[in-house]
Amino acid sequence: MITTERLVLRRPELRDFEAYATMWSHPEVLRHISTEPFSEEMIWGRFLRQAGGWLYMGFGYFVMEEKESGQFVGQIGFQDLHRDLTPSLIGTMEAGWTLHPTAHGKGYASEAAAAVFQWAEENFSGQRITCIIAPENIPSLKIAAKMQMREFARSTYHGKPVIMMERHL
Repeated sequence: MITTERLVLRRPELRDFEAYATMWSHPEVLRHISTEPFSEEMIWGRFLRQAGGWLYMGFGYFVMEEKESGQFVGQIGFQDLHRDLTPSLIGTMEAGWTLHPTAHGKGYASEAAAAVFQWAEENFSGQRITCIIAPENIPSLKIAAKMQMREFARSTYHGKPVIMMERHL
């Protein structure tokens, strides 16, 4: 568990699924990710895969909760999805963050990113962190830049253009 000024970052628990599903069902969340809504089956699979990352890789996504209210506001962390993508990200710690739209604009993503990148530096020194971001997703590009990530390639993923970014710990 990691705490910041306003957030608690912890491993996901089964009790988080309802809030997680609500977030991943919101059109604003999917805007830069998919042209189609996610089914409950897809959301469940995404949720379960997070447990596998922690179990097998030693890293994964943290649930983001407001410290004061205990409310689920999003997720942030690292994964290795073995995406069918060129150039390959396999073997890297792929960073990602998703916030429920009610949490947008509050600085939570930057606050949480600083904490999880520090955690990664302490626990995975020497690793390469990567991410893919849709070119029009300006808020996420700004967060990646704050985390000292730099563009290294452009590609397409599921037919959509992506900017590929990296940082070495």
